[in-house]
Amino acid sequence: MSTATAPAAKKFASQADLAEKKETFTELADGVFALTAEGDPNSGVIIGDDSVLVVDARATPVMARELVERIRAVTDKPIRHVLLTHYHAVRVLGAAGFDERVNVIASDVTRDMIVERGAQDMASEIQRFPRLFRAQETIPGLTWPSLTFHGEMTLWLGSREVRIIHAGRGHTRGDTIAWLPKEKVLFAGDLVEYGATPYCGDAHFRDWPATLDRLEALGAEKLVPGRGEALTTPGQIKAGLDETRAFLRDAFAIAEAGVRRGMT
Repeated sequence: MSTATAPAAKKFASQADLAEKKETFTELADGVFALTAEGDPNSGVIIGDDSVLVVDARATPVMARELVERIRAVTDKPIRHVLLTHYHAVRVLGAAGFDERVNVIASDVTRDMIVERGAQDMASEIQRFPRLFRAQETIPGLTWPSLTFHGEMTLWLGSREVRIIHAGRGHTRGDTIAWLPKEKVLFAGDLVEYGATPYCGDAHFRDWPATLDRLEALGAEKLVPGRGEALTTPGQIKAGLDETRAFLRDAFAIAEAGVRRGMT
């Protein structure tokens, strides 16, 4: 039985880490790629028979266009869909870097969170983590989905099936995954972190572990976390899930202890 241990967790968004990260564009299955960056936010690329789906739009249009350049190195098929796994600025504000005709897909709950907190989150993230928003002056404003769904939808890229699922509350209340059932590749967004400390500003601690259980039940053979390297072995996948669970358990226990002591 293979086992793996997640690397030491890095602070969220690398507040104490100002160095630029090396990006890696890895093919996980035929036409399925992960863009990872040593603990900075990840994105995904799924190439179908007739078009391309991007998972998470990146932080700025300039950064999104750099991803487009990587895509153009492997296919000339049109990028027709961009999926937002959740509402956080570092995931969504690059959408303007894609063709204006793309479908920007999000769960209905994620759209509600953009309405409620999008502007606040945009200002807060750019102020706290400016390194992650390279060429922030190119951001035209909030990103709004052009297509929303409730619960689950299936996107067919020709013959390639992509299940887009509002997995449950966890990192936010709108967390969405992209699941390729034939290839058994899962893009988990920030529901799973690997060697990176989960950000919990919008977290639902009581619900997140059950959401992870639902992800695990899919039986993924490759898993792309929100941050950290792509997980390509059963041991790595188990480590990513277990380390995320352990962090949530410990953080929630600390919070409960504080409440018992009268802290707020």
